Amino acid sequence: MTSLSDPSAPARPFDVHGGSERPRKTYPEVPAATAIGWLRQMYLIREFETRCMQSYQDKKIGGFCHVYIGQEAVAVGCTAAVQHADPIVTAYRDHGHALARGMSARACMAEMFGKVGGCAKGKGGSMHMFDRANNLFGGHGIVGAQIPLGVGLAFAAKYEDEVIKGGRSSRVALAFLGDGALNQGAFHEAMNLAGLLDIPCVVICENNGYSMGTHIARGTTMAHRLGVKGAAYGIDSYEVDGMDVLAVYHEMHEICETARRTSRPAFVDMRCYRFKGHSMSDPRKYRGREEEEHWEADDPIQRLRTHLQSRGELTEDSWKQMVKEVRAEVRESVEWSEASPAPSREELMRDVFMERWGPYTGSSQPEMLGGAENVPSFEAIDPSKARTPGELA
Repeated sequence: MTSLSDPSAPARPFDVHGGSERPRKTYPEVPAATAIGWLRQMYLIREFETRCMQSYQDKKIGGFCHVYIGQEAVAVGCTAAVQHADPIVTAYRDHGHALARGMSARACMAEMFGKVGGCAKGKGGSMHMFDRANNLFGGHGIVGAQIPLGVGLAFAAKYEDEVIKGGRSSRVALAFLGDGALNQGAFHEAMNLAGLLDIPCVVICENNGYSMGTHIARGTTMAHRLGVKGAAYGIDSYEVDGMDVLAVYHEMHEICETARRTSRPAFVDMRCYRFKGHSMSDPRKYRGREEEEHWEADDPIQRLRTHLQSRGELTEDSWKQMVKEVRAEVRESVEWSEASPAPSREELMRDVFMERWGPYTGSSQPEMLGGAENVPSFEAIDPSKARTPGELA
């Protein structure tokens, strides 16, 4: 693990993570088509979040809205570094992870709009993107709540592989959290279990330097060297440049494959920066415009675009065509979401319990998985056939 500056030393003006910046590494090249695909994914997330901000201001999106602008390389690089069968769970800044994992812009935007065509049928909203088909087990609104779930997902996968199937543990789980969640008891209890029971969960702290309006050094000990949080539980810890998708992919691939091979957990201090506030209601008065411009000049999308163009793998015309196509895709997702109906009163009685109980009609798949249109209506349910709490138990 990289040695960082003394904690008593003052941070440099734009060193929001509290330690000296690491020198940039060079990494093996990936196929041009792969890198261009990552560029498109990152730009899709950026454009999607921009439209979400506009829709929020137009009062088409309600509740909380936490955008991912600036951190796109983290979700895209981490997702590319693992296998599709590897489960992922994240916090409430989750739109980017959902899109990177394969959710359609339609299903994601409709959920933002609270419409029945959304991934959770409009009943979860911004903080609860869930895509079982792509092994994305949700964004979670309670700070730190997803970390034990990530460890549990890894434990379940290991138990299935080793005990039920009698083989070797072959999957890892990714659990994302913000730096503000490091002080939650759930983080420490989950890390302790992961280290104690050899659970292959990679815990990724998206360290953007600030929690909810607070610089990390004001609320977290050892802010300059977060790896000690993992080391305290006997877990290997790493630092990764989260502003470079190539760095994220290569380093995370090595970390995750080590966790897969050894069936051991890992902790990652993913150093990045969010260009916008904590949420749409955040005026960002706790940091200066000069700092923001410093980091925006290191935009992960622009960094990869420049890299590809310098190698002759992306032309200016190709880039413009990509921008045009992505904008059209996101614009169409907004139009489709506006046309999608809100959940009906009958729909609100579904997904409260897994099975029928009293007026509750059990659970059903969302439209994106092809199940919503085959669900019986509330009126078609015979209450006399509903199961009682005792029967459910």
